[in-house]
Amino acid sequence: MLHSGTSPLSADLIEAEEAHLTHNYHPLPVVVASGEGAWVTDVSGRRYLDCLAAYSAVNFGHGHPALVAAAREQLDRITLTSRAFHNDRLGPFAEALARLARKDMVLPMNTGAEAVESAVKVARAWGYRVKGVPADRATIIVMDGNFHGRTTTIISFSTDEQARADFGPFTPGFVVVPYGDAAALDLAIDENTVAVLLEPIQGEAGIVVPPAGYLEAVREITSRHNVLMIADEIQSGLGRTGSTFACDRAGVVPDLYLLGKALGGGIVPVSAVVGNADVLGVLRPGEHGSTFGGNPLAAAVGLAVVQLLESGEMQERASILGDRLLAGLRGLIGRGVTEVRGAGLWAGVDVDPSLATGREVCELLMERGVLAKDTHGSTIRFAPPIVVSPEDLDFAVEQLEAVLEELAAR
Repeated sequence: MLHSGTSPLSADLIEAEEAHLTHNYHPLPVVVASGEGAWVTDVSGRRYLDCLAAYSAVNFGHGHPALVAAAREQLDRITLTSRAFHNDRLGPFAEALARLARKDMVLPMNTGAEAVESAVKVARAWGYRVKGVPADRATIIVMDGNFHGRTTTIISFSTDEQARADFGPFTPGFVVVPYGDAAALDLAIDENTVAVLLEPIQGEAGIVVPPAGYLEAVREITSRHNVLMIADEIQSGLGRTGSTFACDRAGVVPDLYLLGKALGGGIVPVSAVVGNADVLGVLRPGEHGSTFGGNPLAAAVGLAVVQLLESGEMQERASILGDRLLAGLRGLIGRGVTEVRGAGLWAGVDVDPSLATGREVCELLMERGVLAKDTHGSTIRFAPPIVVSPEDLDFAVEQLEAVLEELAAR
């Protein structure tokens, strides 16, 4: 449904989408035409503070000069060779990313879901070829409330019924345990377990931060049982939580990192599985691949992203500004907000469901110039670009406060 304030041009463009696009999304009624830094502008010229950053794909802001320059330069040279040949951008990108992650090898792909699917294949191959699990018996332990993508294999181990309904039959080989429960994880592991796949912070679930000591316990348990620890850092990684990886906050190094979203700088889809040779080395030529994975354009942008992170300035900025954002949001607890969770510039805000749904809150925020995204009923996610200013963060909190006051007065 369009809002009364929607411009005629926006309405026409939205109607064109509705008429010709599959209805697998329900976007807010705003039509973005341009963006710079933490702000976007719609087709009518109105500006909005972007507090979603394309689910962390735009960690470094819209149109970051270094990333745009890398893409433009590469566009004039070559964009795609396929992996049938070498290209002059892939090696430097893989070397830099491996160094950033303190690992040996990189498996380049395109989307986050592809990185997850690739890790599933790698874990199974490792289980059969290294650990000695009997053929076709490998299992991977996953977490309740997980979100790793939308492919048929990934939704096979989702616990969100909306993600699964009418899409079966499902892929076997996965065991679900409660997130944050290390004892349950320990009990679930058996001789056929090859990996534990988890988000260090669950994003789609509402920015769920695990209990203190949980990630350390997962690392100890997996090491003790000779099981791979796979950290899906597709949303949480690359500066979002105030560190390079969310696992860094716990001093934990998994066997495999899954990266995506911000790795492409909001310009091109880039993802990767990053690990050591004793794990990623199980893949042989011809067993896995992607025509666009590791393409020169993606590698050029990905290298520029890694270079942005090498100094640590982005991570420090996310940490400092994240403290400011979380403090402001927590000041609204008891005033329409029931709970705030988060790390760095990533926050989940639970709004009192008696006031409004999350969607309704996001629509009211949009009318006040702030773009955010709801999830699971009355939870709002805030993930502004790391280049956001302190004053912008204050503006976002002030607008949420005003929305809550408006709802309470109804």
